[in-house]
Amino acid sequence: MILRLVKMTFKPEETANFLDYFETIKDDIARTPGVINLKIYQDSDNPNVVFTHSTWLSASYLNVYRRSELFGEVWPKTKVLFDDKPMAWSLTLK
Repeated sequence: MILRLVKMTFKPEETANFLDYFETIKDDIARTPGVINLKIYQDSDNPNVVFTHSTWLSASYLNVYRRSELFGEVWPKTKVLFDDKPMAWSLTLK
């Protein structure tokens, strides 16, 4: 299993737009083969910082998603809203 954390900092005027957009795509992402769960968190001190937290059966499932048509639609729409470079971590339980 792999835990994927992605930290995204949005332009202040775009944070609500992203959160609205995420609501429209979260079920599609959650239904992606290999996804165990998908959550989103918003920083309590800086609401323009948002984290996605997803759990995958393996890194290979994550990589298939990253090459998918769905990701090809989601990522370009998301990255234009950023105010800073996103950060991502793939973690395994030890």
